[in-house]
Amino acid sequence: MALSARLDLRQSQNLVMTPQLQQAIKLLQFNNLELNEFVETEIEQNPLLERDEGDGPATLEALEADNLSAYDKAVEVESAPSDGATESGWDEAPDGPDTMDRTNAESLPAGNDDPGDSDYDNNWSSASVEEADPSLSPTLGSWESAGSGGGRGGEDLPGLEESVGQDKTLREHLLEQITLDIVQADERIIAVDLLDSLDDAGYYTGDLEDVTERLACPAGAVEAVLGRLQNLDPPGIFARNLSECLALQLQDRNRLDPAIQALLDNLPMLAKRDMQGLLKVCGVDVEDMTEMVEEIRSLNPKPGLAFERDTSEAVVPDVLVRPAPDGTWIVELNPDTLPRVLVNNAYLSQISQSPKQKSDREYLSECHQSANWLVRSLHQRATTILKVAGEIVRQQDGFFQHGIQYLRPLVLRDIATVIEMHESTVSRVTSNKFMATPRGIYELKYFFTSAIASSAGGDALSAEAVRFKIKKLIDEEPPTKVLSDDRIVEILKGQGVDIARRTIAKYREAMKIPSSVQRRREKSMRI
Repeated sequence: MALSARLDLRQSQNLVMTPQLQQAIKLLQFNNLELNEFVETEIEQNPLLERDEGDGPATLEALEADNLSAYDKAVEVESAPSDGATESGWDEAPDGPDTMDRTNAESLPAGNDDPGDSDYDNNWSSASVEEADPSLSPTLGSWESAGSGGGRGGEDLPGLEESVGQDKTLREHLLEQITLDIVQADERIIAVDLLDSLDDAGYYTGDLEDVTERLACPAGAVEAVLGRLQNLDPPGIFARNLSECLALQLQDRNRLDPAIQALLDNLPMLAKRDMQGLLKVCGVDVEDMTEMVEEIRSLNPKPGLAFERDTSEAVVPDVLVRPAPDGTWIVELNPDTLPRVLVNNAYLSQISQSPKQKSDREYLSECHQSANWLVRSLHQRATTILKVAGEIVRQQDGFFQHGIQYLRPLVLRDIATVIEMHESTVSRVTSNKFMATPRGIYELKYFFTSAIASSAGGDALSAEAVRFKIKKLIDEEPPTKVLSDDRIVEILKGQGVDIARRTIAKYREAMKIPSSVQRRREKSMRI
């Protein structure tokens, strides 16, 4: 058989992740706050992008209300070359210097290069929902603005947030006391060195021997300085363990006696609720033991955290859910955090009139394509989020109507099948996004729970609903009749829940609920 070279043509299909498709997928994973940061960066880099300051919630009905063909005709008119068109292919600027022709994030062309597995049949109107239906209730932003009295009392007066003094840190608070209480220079050097080993909770985590070697000072001097530091405010500071921290606070209250010191020396027994063992060690009766335990509970095990600045931020919902007059639910995007972007075609037409180099024309063309794609991606993201959120609300209607015990088992496939999207798309949409409902703010992932079979052969129950039942049973158990895990299994089976004892134990530990033995000891100490 002779060897020869030849050319063959073959057809094949493969998925290519273009940069535009990667951007669309990345936008789906962002919540509204992250999306705002991304849009701000794009606006800084692209001169053809600008923000639309229009407000109003975006609902799925509003997205579907506009006539897409009208926009398509407008695009055809804009893109049709005129007799005096420039070399770049853009039209001349229309008459009038102030004429602005904008393509916004609510008006998008349909095409065959849509990212993901969604479509562009819907059109996001630039008109606000309030204009279309004035009877709609205020949005989340209007509620917040109505509740606040305004930040400034006048033009020249600073706002309240600008006049609040800065809180002291724990280190600053202790340094002030060290400066006043410790006069000797050598002792102050030791005190500052010990201060460097203080953690956020107020505990000394260093080694006194290392301080002695590092500063070349007697060990007794370091111990003496540490004792003086333990008398500073707040009480319990510079303790080396929990027992010493609580003892320092009781000493500050003049409540440290041998009995309670013995209790502090046996804190592991107190954690296990070993009442009989503690009575023998401390040599007191049940009444005195109860008083000592209550005294210890009133102490602060982490005194340093009182100076910790709270850096946590309130959760900003991406989706708003409110009841409709007909008994259904209205699902809309949060307008206060939803970015709206416009493409300034008038500016593009203006700068395209003068002759430009090829590199300038390529740059403008690239900016125009990037801006249009971002607008379309934002529209697609909004449409997809509303579809997913709306289907979640529809399938979990029992939860919104009656509470957590009516939460249904739900997986990503259930939502993806109804809205005709891939499970990965639903997973990206529900990640790191929150929904504000009449029952509180929940992450979208919260509504997806595994199923637990029913012992009566009925509908399966949600694992979250079963956890709620377990917690309710334990909260309502009498102190004299604490429920064991086996007893909880029997009660739940009587309610139609087929669950194993080890599953009860797993759910209980996840909710940080102690065992029946520990609960019995704890409740017996409270009687």
